[in-house]
Amino acid sequence: MRLRFAPSPTGRLHVGNARTALFNWLLARGRGGTFILRIEDTDVERSTRESEQAIIRDLKWLGLDWDEGPDGGGGHGPYRQSERLHLYGSYAQELLSAGAAYYCFCTATELEAERQAAVATGKPPRCPCRTLSREEAQTRFDRGERPAVRFRVPADREVVFTDIVRGDVRFHTDVIGDPVIVRGDGYPAYNFAVVVDDALMEVTHVIRGEDHISNTPRQLLLYEALGFRPPIFAHLALVMGPDHSPLSKRHGATSVAEFRSKGYLPEALVNYLALIGWSPGHNEELLPLDDLAKRFALEKVGHSAGVFDEEKLAWVNRHYLKVADPKRLAELSIPHFRDAGIEMRPSTQGLEFLAATMPMASTSVDRLNQVPGRLAVVFQYDAVSALRDPTIAAEMRDDGARAVVTALAEELAAAPRLDRERFRAIANQVKARTGQKGRALFHPIRLALTGRAEGPELDLAVPAIDRGAELPPASGIPKILGNRERAAAFIKALETDRDDEAAKISGTHEGHN
Repeated sequence: MRLRFAPSPTGRLHVGNARTALFNWLLARGRGGTFILRIEDTDVERSTRESEQAIIRDLKWLGLDWDEGPDGGGGHGPYRQSERLHLYGSYAQELLSAGAAYYCFCTATELEAERQAAVATGKPPRCPCRTLSREEAQTRFDRGERPAVRFRVPADREVVFTDIVRGDVRFHTDVIGDPVIVRGDGYPAYNFAVVVDDALMEVTHVIRGEDHISNTPRQLLLYEALGFRPPIFAHLALVMGPDHSPLSKRHGATSVAEFRSKGYLPEALVNYLALIGWSPGHNEELLPLDDLAKRFALEKVGHSAGVFDEEKLAWVNRHYLKVADPKRLAELSIPHFRDAGIEMRPSTQGLEFLAATMPMASTSVDRLNQVPGRLAVVFQYDAVSALRDPTIAAEMRDDGARAVVTALAEELAAAPRLDRERFRAIANQVKARTGQKGRALFHPIRLALTGRAEGPELDLAVPAIDRGAELPPASGIPKILGNRERAAAFIKALETDRDDEAAKISGTHEGHN
């Protein structure tokens, strides 16, 4: 088997196109075949090398490697259409010589008039140049006119092909106009270039979106006219948004790069894309890429449209976050910390610390861009701001809560930096001194040491805070305030808050008197 993915470098890699690339890759890898990357860059005005490089980055990020392509070579290159113009010109001339194609000198205005006339009659437009003699066409060509080249679609023919996903598909040539195969600027049109490329690259299977079904009869006629053997076709249903319209920007993120920037792992996005329109069976959904390839079969791909559900993607991503290596998650999270205003450039020591904090986040977030918010309890602390929260302020007016925080600060003042066991011992001492237990004990401790009403488990967060407080500046981690200092700052803020409240009450009474 030889399969290809052939993107146009005119923008970002859409997840629908990424799924097409994935299905081609899965079939090639699962059957010991060859996977080819070909760049279709004949749209001169819109194609850019920057877009090409971005697509290549996205494919590599997804883990989809190729055996032949523009960056690695192969025996069937070049792999950019812009470098294959001489091939298209040669085969176009072959069709012209055989009478299977003709020069079209029509202007855009003339073609539009022909199109409108065809719409009125319900028949496909027929180019008036179709009846030009070769001599007349050559005369105009010799005068310097630069025509397009059109393929002469045979009359009164039925074109039938078997689609692996959809079964037999039929078209009659009466509804097919003569397509342009080479434009006036010398660049090939899609339907012509793809036939030449797939034939010369010996592609055996073409897996693409269902929006290409109407192109297939024209391509099959071109295969026949050029004496090429056509590949086997499989047309995938398009990826839809939640409203069952084609997935587009109005639905939110649509490109691989956008999902990457939101903090999805590549293995999660690949796994989820594989599930849109295909199932590995046995009620299994979470499978690594290699296992997906072993199980993938085109015959099991459905022809109904699949809906892209980001909540389901998030569910898949949660699984891969939980099982991922903490050091890898730490490295991937660094840009997201910077985006959240927590600047860090970790050294080896700093990265080890950051990796040690990951279990506090990886089991409770959907995406990497949520990690900084989950771990903010470690890196950010402001007792004054915490007490401005009406809920926290109200809780700390309780005598029991104040007693817990006061006892905590006193115990920590004489204690070494905390690990998990020392923290539990301190909590027990505070419990013995105050008589508080359960939520009445641990929630005031959480408020005092994190400045937040919610967050990771305290016996994970508290040791991490003190471990971070001991890091040297060279670690590349921003300075972290330790638990001892936090408790003292919280007590000070409480006293200030109490003094302010007393002053307000005193002022109110004086004004009343």
